Amino acid sequence: MEIEIYADVVCPWCYIGKRRLEEALASYDGEVTVRYRPFQLDPSPVSEPVPVVEALGARFGGPANARQMVARVTEAAAGAGLRLDYDRAIAANTFDAHRLVAYATERGRSGEMVEALYQAHFVGGIDIGSRDALAELAEQVGLDAADARRFLDSDEGTKEVAAELAKAHDLGISSVPMFVLASKYGISGAQEPQTLLAALAEVERLESGGQ
Repeated sequence: MEIEIYADVVCPWCYIGKRRLEEALASYDGEVTVRYRPFQLDPSPVSEPVPVVEALGARFGGPANARQMVARVTEAAAGAGLRLDYDRAIAANTFDAHRLVAYATERGRSGEMVEALYQAHFVGGIDIGSRDALAELAEQVGLDAADARRFLDSDEGTKEVAAELAKAHDLGISSVPMFVLASKYGISGAQEPQTLLAALAEVERLESGGQ
């Protein structure tokens, strides 16, 4: 079964959803292929790196509101075994990061690349809008940094990522994570592992003829 994950690598709930899916798959006997699909929470350009909390405050009514938002999601992440360090996180446009995921996918490193991007953003305080930083992250997962930088500086993958982002919009996806099982069954949100396991079993039943 193919599992497509529409997500953004600066989305904390997407990171939580990824970890919960991994927990579910650890208890699942069936064979699955995970495919990462791009989504951008905010496609606006980021002219200079600013702290995420500052950027959230500007959008959602000030720093106090931003702090409440990040406190809630940080607690939820801790329940999934993840640490989010919002005191270090840097706001970034993720278009190039999604291009890099596509680049890594072609080289069999998609899962490692996505995890490295989440770690860099939420723990490392790294600006994942920076091509220098992205090339270094590529090297960390066993890819060639110079070739990754060459790719990022070219227009390779640009049309493909733009087309995938448009497809997500056409499918009506407006929030992430969104899990699409077997190309037709959607599950929205960072669901608990037990919920995901039940969904996998149900899709497996339906795809086998409903027996």
